[in-house]
Amino acid sequence: MDRLASETRFGDVRLLAHTASTNDVVAAAADAGAAEGLVVCADYQTAGRGRLDRRWEARPGDGLLASVLLRPDGLSRTRRGLVASAVALAGRDACRVVAGVDVAIKWPNDLLSDDGRKLAGILAVEAGGGVVVGMGLNVHGAPPGAVCLDDLAGRRVGRTDLLVGWLYSLDVLVGDWDAVAARYRAECSTVGRRVSVELPGDRSLSGVVDGVDDIGQLVLSGDDGSLHTLAVGDVTHLRW
Repeated sequence: MDRLASETRFGDVRLLAHTASTNDVVAAAADAGAAEGLVVCADYQTAGRGRLDRRWEARPGDGLLASVLLRPDGLSRTRRGLVASAVALAGRDACRVVAGVDVAIKWPNDLLSDDGRKLAGILAVEAGGGVVVGMGLNVHGAPPGAVCLDDLAGRRVGRTDLLVGWLYSLDVLVGDWDAVAARYRAECSTVGRRVSVELPGDRSLSGVVDGVDDIGQLVLSGDDGSLHTLAVGDVTHLRW
């Protein structure tokens, strides 16, 4: 990991035995003025979170639990969702390069196995003028119904190798936001699928996904013929 400091923006990597939430640790550092490139990893989280305030669970030592601080100067607030898109693309790259496993991206930023089981979740929050993005990736074990990378790869995958591969890929992606948007749109497995979307406020929609726009929003043709552009939501892929 020593090369990260000289070859990427991620020169401050902190490894913790346990914490409540790596996102919370990095957000507090961001509020205190920490520089871009801070990375915090934990062997175990007691209060990891996913979207819609869901709990992210992983046994000690099972997952890659990491958060990064980015300060995307020049990226408008409406396009800041692309930061999480870049994190998801980098996660996909790391799984492919390090573990030899091709995984799918489900909008907005989950990583899935080919059969639709969840491998990783990503959550972005704004803090201290920057963007904090956390990723929880199941490496050596997974909760019921999910999947771990070891099982997909057929071997034990090194968490440190995954972390380094993820950060190298992310370093290349950050800054070229038009390229991130185009690549995400091309690689998102939700495009063209029939889906159900759970929205805040106990609302839901169903329909066919027409695409992802230039700021990372989902474009959905509803079953009733209506057109929706969604910035947030929890997607379930449906059978036709």
